[in-house]
Amino acid sequence: MGWLSYSSDLGYLVAAALFIVGLKYLGSPRTAPRGNQLGAIGMLIAVVVTLLRMSGAEGGLIGLPLILIGLVVGGAIGAFMAKKVEMTGMPEMVGLFNGFGGGASALVALAEIVRARDAFGAGRAEGLGPTVFVLAIGASSLIGWVTLTGSLVAVLKLNGTMRKNIFLPGQNLLKAVLLLACIACTVGLIYTPGNLLLITALVLAAAMLGVLFVIPIGGADMPVVVSFLNSLSGCAASATGFVVGNNALIISGALVGAAGLILTGIMCKAMNRKFADVVFKAYGATGSTDTGEKRTVQGYEAEEAALAFDGARTVIIVPGYGMAVSQAQHVVRELADELERRGSEVRFAIHPVAGRMPGHMNVLLAEANVPYEQLFELDDINSSFSECDVALVVGANDTVNPAAHTDPDGPLGGMPVLDVEKARTVMIVKRSLSPGYAGVDNDLFYRPSTMMLFGDGKKKLTDLLGAVKEL
Repeated sequence: MGWLSYSSDLGYLVAAALFIVGLKYLGSPRTAPRGNQLGAIGMLIAVVVTLLRMSGAEGGLIGLPLILIGLVVGGAIGAFMAKKVEMTGMPEMVGLFNGFGGGASALVALAEIVRARDAFGAGRAEGLGPTVFVLAIGASSLIGWVTLTGSLVAVLKLNGTMRKNIFLPGQNLLKAVLLLACIACTVGLIYTPGNLLLITALVLAAAMLGVLFVIPIGGADMPVVVSFLNSLSGCAASATGFVVGNNALIISGALVGAAGLILTGIMCKAMNRKFADVVFKAYGATGSTDTGEKRTVQGYEAEEAALAFDGARTVIIVPGYGMAVSQAQHVVRELADELERRGSEVRFAIHPVAGRMPGHMNVLLAEANVPYEQLFELDDINSSFSECDVALVVGANDTVNPAAHTDPDGPLGGMPVLDVEKARTVMIVKRSLSPGYAGVDNDLFYRPSTMMLFGDGKKKLTDLLGAVKEL
């Protein structure tokens, strides 16, 4: 048993080191694949070590055959999902991962507090006294259930099933009451371990709190919410690590929680939001700002639009969610290469919340082998639009909407956007005039300097590429 304990500690140390190094590599698109691989290897080591430790500690209840079956089944499900899910579905997948992580932590906490009815968790959390043990369970339950239900609502918003943002009268007060109820239930469990009424109340209050936390938040702020839920899933796992006495879970959960919190801060800064305002003011809860005014635009064919590139010295391409939907990133790269061969300087403007999750556009363009040197963040390229000959917008909407400047009280009010309107010619490839995820009509569509190319992004860009080659 001493050898097993020593080996377990060594295995957890190796796993923790891989988590830390992998997280470091995730800081750059160039090294991110290696970071994912190191993190996956670290998690595999942590899982195997934990199962072997449980097998040795509990008289072989979990043997090698069961461990192998679990690894094979789990690996097969993961591989199937990785192959099947399109890039457009990645935001929802990330949301589900967040929810499942929080739900797993909450279920472990629930199992431990029920076990406490008989033995008060004796020996379950090494070094923790009864009070700290129950507090850790309460934290894991609260954060875990909030993460699970909040993430499920976020998934419904991301895939368009829940389009309306709901802000109930007195909703912030109700959230405060639910939070206090969760704390009260946790305190009560210190004095009456395993009380089923308190356990049930804790679960229901935390689950309702997660729903109320996400339902009022507007679409433009969903990347912030997804980042924060990712942080919560890590915090829940870390708290569960204290409950079951697992160092690897404590370390990995803390890393995820800290990284998610930092990313949330970065996203809030990029959107000119305070996190408290996103959560409590619910930007975008009012829905669409369409006044009902009927305006018309001039649609262009690829041959006409291609003429705008003739003699263009500078071209800035702005990718958006529509590029992901049509899988047009490879055609975009081919068009950029062709324009460069014709003497144009081509750059890509990446808004921090383009798509449905942080880094969505970076991943797509990296898949198409677009050089990293051509990708520019909003702050680095916004001043260049005034000197740009053609700004090509591929499926973006909210991130280029001037309403962020002209309507400070609207859903996009105050959010930094790419100033494509300042370009000499703005070319927008889009299926229709429908508003973006925030539900705000885009005045840019109707301006004289804008050329609208309606249709499937990939097909339109293919036609445009062919027309440019014939110039």
